[in-house]
Amino acid sequence: MTLSPSDIAHWQTWAGRTESRTEMLDREALRRFAAAIGEPLDVEAVQPSLAHWAFFLPVAAADQIGPDGHPKRGGFLPPISLPRRMFAAAEMQFHAPLMLDWEATRTSTVLDIAHKSGRSGELVLVKVGHSIVQADRERVSEVQTIVYRDTGTPTPAIVPAAFDDAPDDVNWAPNSVDLFRFSAVTFNSHRIHYDLPYANGEEGYPGLVIHGPFTAARLFGHARRGGRSPTRFTFRAVAPVFAGQPVLLREDEAGRCRAIRCDGSDAMVADIGY
Repeated sequence: MTLSPSDIAHWQTWAGRTESRTEMLDREALRRFAAAIGEPLDVEAVQPSLAHWAFFLPVAAADQIGPDGHPKRGGFLPPISLPRRMFAAAEMQFHAPLMLDWEATRTSTVLDIAHKSGRSGELVLVKVGHSIVQADRERVSEVQTIVYRDTGTPTPAIVPAAFDDAPDDVNWAPNSVDLFRFSAVTFNSHRIHYDLPYANGEEGYPGLVIHGPFTAARLFGHARRGGRSPTRFTFRAVAPVFAGQPVLLREDEAGRCRAIRCDGSDAMVADIGY
């Protein structure tokens, strides 16, 4: 698909748009999120990794869902026509703990819309900033990068290789139930995570795709071992990973973690500040 300059210019008029939502940060919603990512359910004692993702979930009416399971294009985000969409990266800072069963407000701003063209085809990158404020104090700030791309060629099946495990590595292999639970708890209806015929036939994946945020939450949890409390977390998705195939979570050095696919390729890299 070739994008026209007029379409790109139109989408770029979305830069600067804002929206705000206020909701109660329900402890039971957070407990379900903790269960879905495999962390302790006593959220009153210790909040789960990336707890703010349990709240301010996207809500679209039934007639506003597109064929891929995502909400239809337009509204707060621009109506970009490239068919594939992915949550590719995020930079977040944790300023203060969330207070459960208290109201909070998240203000979101479209920061930038950039068009790129290269060997992989047309890409549009949308950066969105989020700020969560509670009791007159900013608790979490985050900048997300959403990538829109053309259909592209099918993703080949992964050929497993032997892992070179280190003592502190975690071997994580989520199955289809784990993916379904994460989709449910984050109200994410993108079909690549639970509809295998769609993932194979429409989007060209060899299996159900593990959510990028699911992998990010597990990497963040890996970085928290030993009671450490990150104040900054940045991640970038590099390659897809699939249900039923092991993913190695590894901390190469203090402040840098990777999720490694079963073929030895990096799937996600993250930097953590303490």
